[in-house]
Amino acid sequence: MLVFEDTFDRPELDTSVWSPHYLPHWSSRAATAAQYELDGSCLRLVIPPEQGLWCADDHQPPLRVSGIQSGNYSGPVGSTVGQQPYRDGLVVREEQEAFWGWTPQFGRIELHARAELSPRSMVSLWMVGLEDRPERCAEICVMEVFGKALEPGSAAVGMGLHSFRDPAVPEDFEAVRLPIDVAEFHTYAVDWTAEQVSFSVDDEPVRRCARPPAYPMQLMLAVFDFPDWSTGADDHLVPSFTVDHIRCYRS
Repeated sequence: MLVFEDTFDRPELDTSVWSPHYLPHWSSRAATAAQYELDGSCLRLVIPPEQGLWCADDHQPPLRVSGIQSGNYSGPVGSTVGQQPYRDGLVVREEQEAFWGWTPQFGRIELHARAELSPRSMVSLWMVGLEDRPERCAEICVMEVFGKALEPGSAAVGMGLHSFRDPAVPEDFEAVRLPIDVAEFHTYAVDWTAEQVSFSVDDEPVRRCARPPAYPMQLMLAVFDFPDWSTGADDHLVPSFTVDHIRCYRS
């Protein structure tokens, strides 16, 4: 049964579901605003050449990102309470009101998308715990593709679990080489129960992981660029992540 669907056919992003800011508590909403467009019933996340770095004075390696997420939460300024800290001792720079747009717990989550990548960019759809309690922080990575891992006729597609600070969830992640062209539309999906997650691409099973998170999770959808990986001839390129739909089914 279909319980959630976003086909991105509105004139504006549905901000009752999505926040167009990437982990703004470690920076600010203004500095983390996604660059995107809605056209042809698709969401297209982009990183134009002039876009600045994310957490420019702190994050290593240097990183640029355009992302949306279906939840957001932090403690007060100066606290260490915030989702997905990227290093120990990180403190909140801009407090965020709790926002829970769409936070599923179990079901089949499905992404239909394509990507334009260079060797210095990547795209991903991942799900993370809300971190309303510190241990509810593990990740289910539905798909992750680095441009430098593309080869003619194939791509290494990362998928699996990241435990982070949740001792109940094992670290179980693998990049599986598949005979696909990520510049074309493909369906990336995870079937999630309390006992296991099963990953598939275009309805073909790829891998399974036991003992996934069993708490509600928010979705994170983004395109990334790593300037230090530049070849010198790719600074003008605009990596993009074009999403046709995201759906959730439950039995």
